[in-house]
Amino acid sequence: MSQGGAAGRGTAKPQDQGWAWMVLLAAVVLQALTLGFPCCIGVFFTDLQHEFQASNSETSWFPSIMVAVLHGGGPLCSLLVKRFGCRFAVMLGGLLSGLGMVSSSFCKSISQLYLTAGLITGLGSCFSFQAGVTVLGYYFVRWRTLANAVASTGVSLGFTLWPLLSQYLLDEMGWRNTFLIFGGILLNCCVCGAIMRPLGSLPQPPKPGEEPGSRAEEAQLSNGASPPHATLQQHSRRTKCFQALQKYLAFDIFCQNKGYQIYTIGVTWMMMGFALPHVYLVPYAIHNGVEERRAALLISVIGVINIVIRPFTGLLSGHRVFTGRRIYLFILAVLLCGLSNFICVISAEFSVLILYCVILSIAISGVGALTFQVLMDVVEMDRFSSALGLFTILESITLLLGPPLTGLLVDITSDFRYVFYTSSFFLLSAALFMGLSFCALEKKNKLREASKVPLNNPSRYQYSETPSDPQAESQPPPAVVYITSI
Repeated sequence: MSQGGAAGRGTAKPQDQGWAWMVLLAAVVLQALTLGFPCCIGVFFTDLQHEFQASNSETSWFPSIMVAVLHGGGPLCSLLVKRFGCRFAVMLGGLLSGLGMVSSSFCKSISQLYLTAGLITGLGSCFSFQAGVTVLGYYFVRWRTLANAVASTGVSLGFTLWPLLSQYLLDEMGWRNTFLIFGGILLNCCVCGAIMRPLGSLPQPPKPGEEPGSRAEEAQLSNGASPPHATLQQHSRRTKCFQALQKYLAFDIFCQNKGYQIYTIGVTWMMMGFALPHVYLVPYAIHNGVEERRAALLISVIGVINIVIRPFTGLLSGHRVFTGRRIYLFILAVLLCGLSNFICVISAEFSVLILYCVILSIAISGVGALTFQVLMDVVEMDRFSSALGLFTILESITLLLGPPLTGLLVDITSDFRYVFYTSSFFLLSAALFMGLSFCALEKKNKLREASKVPLNNPSRYQYSETPSDPQAESQPPPAVVYITSI
């Protein structure tokens, strides 16, 4: 049963207290288990290459698939939550994640890892994470913003602990047994899902648009009989399909809202280079003579600093001084990400790589804290869910392609420095594109206001940031929200 229906009808138990804080704790653990998990894959990169005699490009496909599915599976997760509820989705995700990693321990080729660790574990992580975030909207009303901020610390916690645990287990028992243990650890998502009990129970409402007798007509179809007005029914199905696409993939917003269009294109392009350091930093350090345990520590440094910096970044960006300027804070963070990569190119000594991780982590904290806040600024909140659907699917495509294509470049050149050159190119070009485009858009808006020409559809041309409605906290959450985190 969907929690959304129960919460929306006023039958929920008291929120913001009692069991809600247990649910929040479960959400923190979920984010550490799911979003934090892909960061440790770089620890196994060299061992998997040797085991399967695979190239850099071939090996990087499996973490790319995992991350892409984790980010791009939001619309599928939202349908699952609407039909069966958040608790079911989280527990199903835990089962899939555990199954994927257990199966990975028996893989005989790198291509089998694409299916097991990449697709199955990635999809399971997507279900657990996004349903876990959605349920917070039903358990918290007054403290919803705080709850989401606290839950996001789980990502940084995962970034800190997963690489250290991975390197220890890899040294003690090899990658196959480590993947088997990871399968058991990820099954704890089911425990977190069990904690997220529904707020109430109501009879399941009829599906939208379902008319009396429709199930009988479906039975006729299954028996081979053709109901009357079959042509009209087929047209109705096509219309519903189009409406579903319009609801979950906001192509109309992309075509009409210039701010959303610029931002979506810019972030999608940025993602081609954003994930590259996470995949290749550990192999790059090992390739340049850094001891394996110290190389794994680099990712943990990023996680520790994220725990401290990300909440402050979120608070800073929410200050009224930055109202109307958050997009430029985001662009500055992307620029810093791109520029920091040149530190790795200068030297691969461990002390220099630690400095790189500190600066990169500060920049990543800004990107992670602002990505979805800026998206809320450029689209109306009543269309945010559908705008987010298109946004996450497009960025998942470039997240999928970036590491393998860069790995191919490394295979050709035998030089890991091209990873950081490539990352810098995509990050810096995306930042320049968004900065110049939004400046031009604001200048165009000012000229229109000066000439006092009325706009038939202001949202088509205008980038604006609307302060949050203080009454919004007392309103019920949307039926389904699928959210990703960077």
